[in-house]
Amino acid sequence: MKKMFNVIVEKDKDGFYVSSVPALHGCHTQAKSLDELLIRTREVIELCIEIEKQPYESNEFIGVQRLAVSI
Repeated sequence: MKKMFNVIVEKDKDGFYVSSVPALHGCHTQAKSLDELLIRTREVIELCIEIEKQPYESNEFIGVQRLAVSI
């Protein structure tokens, strides 16, 4: 059975791509290339599901918004 997950991908200051899966608490990974990041993200999703052994619920993806905040 396949399940779809929303994945957020960002690039950090050191040039690494970082992915996080909001539906799975603590589920994130990083890699130098997007291809490697997708491989690692699939692996970490499988691992998080195996470890948590709890029901998970993925929210409906609406979009991404960037906000400027004065600090």
